[in-house]
Amino acid sequence: MSTLPTDFPYTISGDLPLQIEPASSDDEARSVERLCKRLEQGAEWVQEALTRHGALRFRDFSVTSPLDFERVARAIDPELGNDYLGTSPRDRVTDYVFNASELPDYYPIPQHCEMSFCATPPRRVFFNCQVEPAPGGGETPLCDFRRVWQELDPVVRDRFVEKGLRIVRNYGPPGQASDDPTQLKPWDEMFLTRDRAEVERQCEREGFEAIWLDGDGLRLVSTQPVYRDHPVTGERVWHNHLTTFHVGAPAAELRRIARMRPSERHRGLVAMAEQLEARLRERAPDERGMHTTHRDGSEIDEHDVEAVRDAVWKHLVVDPWKYGDVVAIDNHSVSHGRLPYEGERSVVVCWA
Repeated sequence: MSTLPTDFPYTISGDLPLQIEPASSDDEARSVERLCKRLEQGAEWVQEALTRHGALRFRDFSVTSPLDFERVARAIDPELGNDYLGTSPRDRVTDYVFNASELPDYYPIPQHCEMSFCATPPRRVFFNCQVEPAPGGGETPLCDFRRVWQELDPVVRDRFVEKGLRIVRNYGPPGQASDDPTQLKPWDEMFLTRDRAEVERQCEREGFEAIWLDGDGLRLVSTQPVYRDHPVTGERVWHNHLTTFHVGAPAAELRRIARMRPSERHRGLVAMAEQLEARLRERAPDERGMHTTHRDGSEIDEHDVEAVRDAVWKHLVVDPWKYGDVVAIDNHSVSHGRLPYEGERSVVVCWA
């Protein structure tokens, strides 16, 4: 691995994420300007460390605004993007920084690699904590999806390789809110246009089949393998949104969260999610807000979906946020999600 510049004035510890902190508490050591300069000087080491560990966390630096955060992200990867074809609602903070999610605080976001259903997902994802959540909630867990691939039951894994994955997402017409909480926004808010021809061009580029529905709704259908090979190391990685878009995702996540953090609130959320799942299962699979099946449209065996969730949760890393934290993620190998919380929380995101 490349060596760091001799004047890299930071302490380094941990594994996932690898944590980088100022060696002293003075303002100069904590400054964003100095950090960015050192990251650019040590660019080769930074990229190798990010590939090896899967994520880096910068803690106790003076990252006090979204623009500070954007500067740090650019020092790691200058090619930031701002086209978002994901599902979670997001509000723009700067030209390249967004709120991580506008989903309700009680809603769990399962582990996923950002936009893994696109033909060209981001290579890097960056998060920054602007308002630290109360202890015991609101974390952004990480998981090494290389290890998920390696340790998934080979029989289950081979079945997924053979049958592939099909993703269905339904979007309502412009200006109309949906009564389905899994149908998160109208299609014009995702594509930032009401021009159907432009929507179809973007869909073709990313491998989505665009199906226009009665009432000006839009259904996106995409098929893909369940894995990708890491572009640098060649390692095979579990890389898809199976457990994020599956109809059973909210209840399954909340049951695990309730075991990890038993509380009356979490037990109530489990019951609510199970009722929602029962209602959604009454609809045809393609008419749900979002759902995943095998490539041929057949339902995935529930035991296989649970086997994947078990492998993910076995390797879940849950660390509390601290104000100013910046986390850089290798989106080719490491996933992220969000645990429920109460009270204030502000985490912003950008990607390269």
